[in-house]
Amino acid sequence: MASQSQGIQQLLQAEKRAAEKVAEARKRKNRRLKQAKEEVDKETVGKMGSIQTSYQRNREGVLGNLLKMVCDIKPEIHANYRFAG
Repeated sequence: MASQSQGIQQLLQAEKRAAEKVAEARKRKNRRLKQAKEEVDKETVGKMGSIQTSYQRNREGVLGNLLKMVCDIKPEIHANYRFAG
């Protein structure tokens, strides 16, 4: 009877150690996920800043070219036009 009780105690201790290992593994996993998320957020902020800077730098030039193309009208006869007559 004492050996059964001792065996049960060993099983309970083993189960407790296993539960502690699983809990520690979950904590490590959550820390890694949090760190990865922070790195991705930091990288995203950097890329968004780069895109915003590029947008600001190129915006005026693009608008100027667009207005120039719309406002500078040059009437020309199309190259494929044939006078029928």
